Amino acid sequence: MAASSLVVLGRLMKPHGIKGAIRVEYYAESPELLEKPLMLRAGRFAPRPVRIREWSLWKDQLILTIEGVNDRTQAEQMRGQELLIDASFLPEADEDEPYLRDLLGLTVKLENGETVGELEDIDFPAGQEMWVIRAPESKGGYEILLPAVPEFVLDIDLDAEIVTIAPPEGLLELYAGNAVEIPDDGADDAADAELEVQEKGLAEAPSKSGKKRPARKNKAQ
Repeated sequence: MAASSLVVLGRLMKPHGIKGAIRVEYYAESPELLEKPLMLRAGRFAPRPVRIREWSLWKDQLILTIEGVNDRTQAEQMRGQELLIDASFLPEADEDEPYLRDLLGLTVKLENGETVGELEDIDFPAGQEMWVIRAPESKGGYEILLPAVPEFVLDIDLDAEIVTIAPPEGLLELYAGNAVEIPDDGADDAADAELEVQEKGLAEAPSKSGKKRPARKNKAQ
C-alpha cells in the first residue's frame, strides 16, 4: 500500500474508560469504512497496519477498541495518531462534495479573477478546516491560512482546477505584510528560501458554521 494513496480517515483522541477504548475525531460519513484494512501513523513515522476489534457511538462520538490496546495507559499513548485508509476503498464522491485530497494543487482566485495562490495543504486545528494557500513566487511565495467556511469559499470547479474565495477583510494583506524577507547572501539556493509568515490574527477569524461536511474531510497524504 503506497503512502501516497493513503487518506486520513480520522484522528485518535483521548481514552474512553479504563479498558483501552479511544475516542476518535472521525472524518467519514459512515463507520462501514472501519471494516476495511486500516493503518495508523504517528507523526512522521511510517504507517503500520491496525485491526479494529469493535466500535460504538457515545453521544455522537466514535469510540474504537483497537487490537493490542487493553488499558487506559496504552490508549493515552495513541493520542494524536492518524487513522488511515487506502483511497481505493473510499466511495465515489458526489460532484458537489469532492474529497479534500482532490482540492490540493488547485489554483485559488478571488471573485475578480486575481490569483491568490495554490491550495497546498488542508489541516484541522481544533477541529476547524483550515486551508494552507501558497502565494505565487512572484509575490513572495508566502503562506496564507484561510478558514474553509461557506462564507469564504464561494466556488470549487474541479474541471477548471480553480477555487474561488472571498476572504475576510484584511486577511490577505495581513499575510503579505508579515512575510519575512530573506536577504540575498549570494548563495545558489537563496532564491529557493521559503518565506516565513507570522500566523497571527486567526483567533479573530469566524468559526466554521453550518452543517458539518465529513465526506469532504478526507485528505490525501
